[in-house]
Amino acid sequence: MTSHKKHTKENSGPSEAAKDLENQLSICTHMQKSIETKQRILADDDFLLKLEKAIQCLCHCFSNKHKLLIAGNGGSAADAQHFSAELVCRYRRERIGLPAIALTTDTSAVTAWSNDYDYSTYFERALQALGQAHDVFVGISTSGQSPSIVKALKAAKTHKMPTIALLGKDGGEAAKHADISLIVPAKETPLIQESHIMLIHILCEEVESRLINVLTGAEKLSNSDRE
Repeated sequence: MTSHKKHTKENSGPSEAAKDLENQLSICTHMQKSIETKQRILADDDFLLKLEKAIQCLCHCFSNKHKLLIAGNGGSAADAQHFSAELVCRYRRERIGLPAIALTTDTSAVTAWSNDYDYSTYFERALQALGQAHDVFVGISTSGQSPSIVKALKAAKTHKMPTIALLGKDGGEAAKHADISLIVPAKETPLIQESHIMLIHILCEEVESRLINVLTGAEKLSNSDRE
């Protein structure tokens, strides 16, 4: 009996090592897929041109005292809130806040509308209530098929709001209705979301960098006014 236990213990070592190696390979595979997705974006001149247009669109919006409205569902709702927080607070630089609103955060409004009417039209309703001509709407959907995002993109156009869509897969229905579609070249939702966060950070970085003189100048002016 003792020898059997000893034999079992001795054999457990290589098995655990093999499992550890398998786990490490799984982790590395995910990292490699994420890297490859971003490399495909980096090598896509058309994508980079659209990204530059999106940056210019946001800079024009904020320079002309308009606001950004953002929406998404699930993980994309969290991304919308992440995006607005970076702009309202700050990304890297000390500056005045930029007007950005995640349409996902008012739970009373979201649930009231969803209960009484139809959740898929909530973002459309919020744009009608909060948006004005020349504000910008950003819709986030990994599939491009989210009914609430597609309807919001259509509504934004009726209110003369430029639209940007962060998408994945083939862009889906949303790509047909956005002025600028940034379609991550991946099919897996986690990979698309990881690239969406990268794109959001690039947008924040470039907006701050390009508008920093205006933003810090406005801050000094507002401070002077208060004195």
